[in-house]
Amino acid sequence: MIIYNSTKSGFMDDIVNGVLDEKVESLMVERFGRRSPESEMRAWRNSLTYMGNIIGSSSIPEDAGIAIEYGIPYTSKRVDLIVTGLNDSGRNSAVIIELKQWASAEAVPGKDGVVRTMVGGGIHEVAHPSYQAWSYAEAIEDFNADVRDRGVVLSPCACLHNYVPEIPDPLKSEIYTEYVSLAPMFTKHEGSDLRGFLERFIRKGDKGETIFILDRGRLKPSKSLQDVMSSMMAGNREFTLLDTQKVVHEEILHQARTVAKGGGKRVVVVRGGPGTGKSVLAINILSETTSMGMASLYVSKNSAPRNVYGQKLKGMKKGRSRVDKLFVGSGKFVDAVPDAFDVLLADEAHRLNERSGLYQNMGENQVMEIIRAAKLSVFFIDEDQRVTLKDIGSVDEIRRYARMFQAPVTEMELDSQFSCSGSDGYLSWLDNALQIRETANLDLEDPGFRYDFRVYDDPNELRADIEDRNRTNNRSRMVAGYCWNWISKGKNDPDVHDVTIPEFGFGMSWNLGSTNTWAIDEGSINEIGCIHTCQGLEFDYVGVILGDDIRCEGGEVVTDASKRARTDQSLRGLRTMYPDETEARRVADRIIKNTYKVLMSRGMKGCYVYCTDKGMAEHLRRMLRGLFV
Repeated sequence: MIIYNSTKSGFMDDIVNGVLDEKVESLMVERFGRRSPESEMRAWRNSLTYMGNIIGSSSIPEDAGIAIEYGIPYTSKRVDLIVTGLNDSGRNSAVIIELKQWASAEAVPGKDGVVRTMVGGGIHEVAHPSYQAWSYAEAIEDFNADVRDRGVVLSPCACLHNYVPEIPDPLKSEIYTEYVSLAPMFTKHEGSDLRGFLERFIRKGDKGETIFILDRGRLKPSKSLQDVMSSMMAGNREFTLLDTQKVVHEEILHQARTVAKGGGKRVVVVRGGPGTGKSVLAINILSETTSMGMASLYVSKNSAPRNVYGQKLKGMKKGRSRVDKLFVGSGKFVDAVPDAFDVLLADEAHRLNERSGLYQNMGENQVMEIIRAAKLSVFFIDEDQRVTLKDIGSVDEIRRYARMFQAPVTEMELDSQFSCSGSDGYLSWLDNALQIRETANLDLEDPGFRYDFRVYDDPNELRADIEDRNRTNNRSRMVAGYCWNWISKGKNDPDVHDVTIPEFGFGMSWNLGSTNTWAIDEGSINEIGCIHTCQGLEFDYVGVILGDDIRCEGGEVVTDASKRARTDQSLRGLRTMYPDETEARRVADRIIKNTYKVLMSRGMKGCYVYCTDKGMAEHLRRMLRGLFV
């Protein structure tokens, strides 16, 4: 989708008349349902006025196309500005321009295509502007079949109109040479060079044809993207399918082939608890269907699983940005054209929300929007993993919207694939221990049961043992219930300890905000994760700190929503949504217990716990020995 499009003539008239920013603002409100901050609008005025001077003084024809805020297929990313027309050979041509307000920047050695600059009120690591522009062009070509078939020439560049480079320029250091050559970068005093770049590729007008191709092109992955995905999966044992995973895999592929032959809209529901390999299965299906030339995406509400699994697949320098575009958030499909995608794979579907957007003001229902947007929608779900009030994903909800679209539903279930024996028994024991539901009596200290569960009296000892386990293969992590505030000033500072237990001198930082892949980063053993950074992911061993929101009194496991951190959003709006106090307590109780069940089931080989409530620790020890009150 394009927010604003016009000709060079119309664009210049809007600038001269001082209405361009107002038009963009109005269209943004119409599209996103909210007004942009004044700082954002001021940035638009500056950037677009600068580009107006460049375009207005150029020789590109008056009927050349101008597009602002073009949404790249498959992604939530948007191109700032595109100028379109025909080149010297009469081919459709589009210059992709990434606009930056930066006044300074620093190189970041050791990280590919990453720089450090002032954005959002602080210094952050972000993509190099040339890398960003190049990756946008690559994504358009990878996913828009009409761009490829019509031979549209895409020419990316970056414009930093406030940036006066130092000598030597950190943004043009040797580590960025490849990206700057692929997408030239024009700084404050290089306006004439940028104008020449535009004139080289836009020689004639095209009556809006190129913009139409970009905006309405058919979605289909390129052959090169198919090859990249296949090569990344080849020999990757982490994504090997086992037992029922293979059965479910073949059924979903059968359904995919059916819709590819015009078999109508279909829905598949795959149930599976912790350790059943739902995400591994989803990645395999993504690879297979992409290799078949089908427009497919891995979808999740939580960013953690898609960031981690996307990172695990990356193997080639040029393949990284391509694979990233196959992993998207669940709010992507608010305005998607019906059946625009062949296959959508909704992992952690229990986390889907009704509304989308930063302010929950977009769309109607994410389950409905995914089914509407895809010929085949696959939902991987565990209804026992609802951990916030906004989580509405359920099998009943999926069935309801499938009926609305007259789509048959196939329901399947995955068996447990824990790498230890007795995993189903452990999960049943966990349900009993947390008093989620009564299950069969189980003694975890039975010599035949190999799952390693321990209760600690000192959180420092727990941490030391998890660190020791992690030295083997970086597959062990510390996590905690959300009972400690995230100190905003320290979100990138490991020396600021959010999670503290003063009587033991224990302190750790919540996972730092400077990474999207906490679960697999080497330094993450020094940080503590929460439900949002680990749900949908698995470790060998997990160390869990149970906070003040759960305790045991007289043999009864009691939860207390008031002990959650102020920065926790999971129970916000509880009283409004559930005015009846008894019902509100019941809902909050289940969400808190579900949260700890998820945290305590992340370890495939073992779970080590410390409880701030001594009664809860003693309760778990009794349960460990199979003693019930």
